[in-house]
Amino acid sequence: MSDEPAMQRPRQERGTFRGVPLRRHAIEFVVTAFSFWFVAWILPGITIADGWTALGAAAILSILNALLWPIIARYFARVILWTAGLLGLVANGLLLMLTADLFDGLTIENTWEAILAAFLMTVVGIVISTWLSIDDDAVWQRQTVRRMVDRLEPPTPTDVPGILFIQIDGLALPVLRQAIADGRVPTLARWLRSGSHRITGWECDLSSQTGASQAGILHGNNHDMPAFRWYDKEEGKVLTSNHPRDAAEIEARQSDGHGLLVDGGVSRSNVFSGDSVDSAITFSTLLDKTKHSHYAANYFLSDPYAVSRLITLTLADAWREIVDRRRTRRAGVEPHLKRGGIYPLLRAATTTALRDLTIYTLMSDLYRGVPSAYADFVGYDEVAHHSGIFAPSALDTLGRLDAQFARLEYAIHDAPRPYHVVILSDHGQSQGATFLQRYDKSLGDLVDSLIEADVDVAVPEMASEGWGNLNGALTEAVRDKDSRVGKLLAVATRNRVVDGNVVLGPSHDDEKAQAAGADKSSESDVVVLASGNLGLISFTDIRGRATMEELGTRFPGLIAGLAEHPGIGFILVKSDELGGLVIGGGGIHYLSDDRVEGVDPLIGFGPNASHHLRRTHSFNNAPDILVNSFYDPHAEEGAAFEELIGFHGGMGGNQTHPFLLFPAGFELPEQPIVGAATVHHLFKGWMAAINDGTAPAPWSVPERPSNAPVPARRA
Repeated sequence: MSDEPAMQRPRQERGTFRGVPLRRHAIEFVVTAFSFWFVAWILPGITIADGWTALGAAAILSILNALLWPIIARYFARVILWTAGLLGLVANGLLLMLTADLFDGLTIENTWEAILAAFLMTVVGIVISTWLSIDDDAVWQRQTVRRMVDRLEPPTPTDVPGILFIQIDGLALPVLRQAIADGRVPTLARWLRSGSHRITGWECDLSSQTGASQAGILHGNNHDMPAFRWYDKEEGKVLTSNHPRDAAEIEARQSDGHGLLVDGGVSRSNVFSGDSVDSAITFSTLLDKTKHSHYAANYFLSDPYAVSRLITLTLADAWREIVDRRRTRRAGVEPHLKRGGIYPLLRAATTTALRDLTIYTLMSDLYRGVPSAYADFVGYDEVAHHSGIFAPSALDTLGRLDAQFARLEYAIHDAPRPYHVVILSDHGQSQGATFLQRYDKSLGDLVDSLIEADVDVAVPEMASEGWGNLNGALTEAVRDKDSRVGKLLAVATRNRVVDGNVVLGPSHDDEKAQAAGADKSSESDVVVLASGNLGLISFTDIRGRATMEELGTRFPGLIAGLAEHPGIGFILVKSDELGGLVIGGGGIHYLSDDRVEGVDPLIGFGPNASHHLRRTHSFNNAPDILVNSFYDPHAEEGAAFEELIGFHGGMGGNQTHPFLLFPAGFELPEQPIVGAATVHHLFKGWMAAINDGTAPAPWSVPERPSNAPVPARRA
């Protein structure tokens, strides 16, 4: 048992109510009253006598929400979800109608006016609160979620600390340090300045992407995972980390049953589960209903305005993307991508909708007192892919996530156990104009031009990570056979369901063909895949891994043509006589003994480049030819083989430099942290120390920031 004192509820301070200054409650109350007045001004079916009537109506509505909504959320959450949230809007409208019945001076003509008014009041409240820099919904959300937890899954207080792992997908250590210096992440900056946390970097594996990193962090094993997607010769198909059925198969290969979350931990918005039996929006368990979280819907809908707020914020972020795209185009920012069509909504789904759903669920996990939780937030990664790693829109997304961490602080204060908090990234991102933009041809086009005309080269259309995240969330909803919202979504997406998975986006046709046993990849002679700036070339008719000698005989100009291309830094091939060879335009690096002929092709790719390539060379699933784009350390640029400005997957630049922000009392190994499995064992050691009582004192939330100056944000 830990010697640390039992967790105590924070004492009520003078001038506060439920830990929040009364002044803030008063401002939020006035905002609600103004929202009443505003909707009455713009909607002809609603009349309100005067400002005092608005204040009185706001008071009545607050009381009704406090008394009635917890009952609605507890017993009607499923019904609300059955109607895709529309019944929640109806319930909001009915509460407004009841307010009008109870309070003279407020008149609402009909239910439709009341429903529209309830939605518009949410919009107005968000706009005003944002303008005044007030987190208007934080207090209400925490209290309603906490009360719902007490009703559905009452926690047992304990003094044994839990641990919360929060992953900021794709955020490199140098970018985080710059964001801290620029004042964009005040919550994380406060933790560091208070001395409660320290920060360090670590080096991820090849390949630098979420699938391999999470397999290593959550399961301690990412062997035989050469990229985010790869061609498996034994199975004759492409495996993709964020396809639910593939993710389940990959996890079965990697897991030994003792993952990071095996002892009561929960998995939220991840690729792999860490052997958790309580998962939400986790690709590897989407098709396993026995591991789904039971009450996530109830906790989300414990807030009466959750649905309307989520819709409003999602649409606002989509509009933010449209404005940013126009600004970028007018300013002539280079490089840039086409970001029209459905992309603004796709971005908003990851930066706002998925983020808020995960935050709600994490708050309920904290109030339940779960021993451990691991959650991934993909918003920054998605925006940086399309805008750049230092783009204002990407850093703005990061700042909005940082504000959510401040909300989690309050939940930790009220949790039934103390918590340690670890913030980390799984990889970073590098950036630059794409391979196609630079050379007017894709990697597939280049391969096709270097081999005989009668050889069929397949470049499967693969869903981006953004599409994958959206499809994963929709698949989880569709698979819920007890929910009518799942049935409604199943009808809406019936022509886009492949093998039980919702597949929106450009990869639908290829995935449908693969599920039908007509996989275009297996029917082709050559399969070319891209994972950021990492390319994988596989020859389907060659059993096992093709050798350099065999490829040289069949395709005489291929290896030299690839290695000498200015957009390619190096290729990795297997030689029957010489083992693994890393070949660049001016030299060869022999992996067997690190001997170099000519100019070392690994210069500029880091001191551990040969180590990572030896490891990949040993994989059974290593491609016949592994291709890494060039990287210019002076310009800090490389080139993705996908249409992404910010990229990761291979080597070169910030993509291999994620970070750990961890409690200051936790120990680090003496040697540099290299590889995701090393992070797994580090985390396992910290968790063991927590359980046996030898860990440092549990985290205490730092006081709100002083008046110390904060550097101004960059324009």
